[in-house]
Amino acid sequence: MNERRPSSMERWCTEMFRPLLWMIGLIAVLGSLGCPAAPPSKASLVLVSTTSTQDSGLLDHLLPALEQHAGMKVKVIAVGSGQALEMARRGDADLLLTHSPAAEAKFMEEGWGQSRRAVMHNDFVIVGPQTDPASIRSAQSAREALQKIATAHSPFVSRSDQSGTHHKELALWKTAEITPSGTWYIQAGTGMGPCLRMAYEKQAYNLCDRGTYLSLRSNLDLVVLYEGDEQLLNRYSVITINPAKHPQIQQAAAQKLADFLVSPEGQTQIGLFGVDRFGEPLFIPDAK
Repeated sequence: MNERRPSSMERWCTEMFRPLLWMIGLIAVLGSLGCPAAPPSKASLVLVSTTSTQDSGLLDHLLPALEQHAGMKVKVIAVGSGQALEMARRGDADLLLTHSPAAEAKFMEEGWGQSRRAVMHNDFVIVGPQTDPASIRSAQSAREALQKIATAHSPFVSRSDQSGTHHKELALWKTAEITPSGTWYIQAGTGMGPCLRMAYEKQAYNLCDRGTYLSLRSNLDLVVLYEGDEQLLNRYSVITINPAKHPQIQQAAAQKLADFLVSPEGQTQIGLFGVDRFGEPLFIPDAK
């Protein structure tokens, strides 16, 4: 029997697809030798900060400069300061920007942090409905304002999320010698923005940072009813993580970001944030 000869069409297809088959074979060989077919994607840096820096818009304002100085994408996770510190203990954060001084000091004493530097401050205010049912406008101190709210059993929404704001609130209640409880004391368990919206819906009082309040006040029927007590200062620090605890962190990039936040350029950007929209800065630079 005569052997069948390939047709001209079959010979043409063989010649056309031969280079493709050769490339597929080469890729398979390189893969078996452990050679990557493409370079890996660039890693990102995880900046864990408070909901107040996110809700106020500060981090969105700073993000382009942060990514430029880090040389990589910066992933921002906004949680309460207590949760942020716990994430760092687990190795889930490369850099922290928090506002809970006592908890931060403990974090450093335990060896989790490598450095802690002051970045900025604003202040806490007590907001509530225009009608001010507990008459806290006439209070001479934050202590007296909280005492008036508790005595009147006026609704008060607490973040109750172990954040820096929550810790400040608990310290103020302690100063007022009050353990808040009952139906008037509403424990939200949420971030600053949602907590403010809940206070608005319930026409309740709330302790919040001035920056978040200013950024959201156009959508809230709440006004500042008490401010100015020295106890209401709200200080933020940047904390780098101890690489001995978590060698996998983006240490070099995190250090660059921390240095930027306390640099003249970073402090200028922080100090200007909010001025064009509110006529005043939302945060006051603190780095020496």
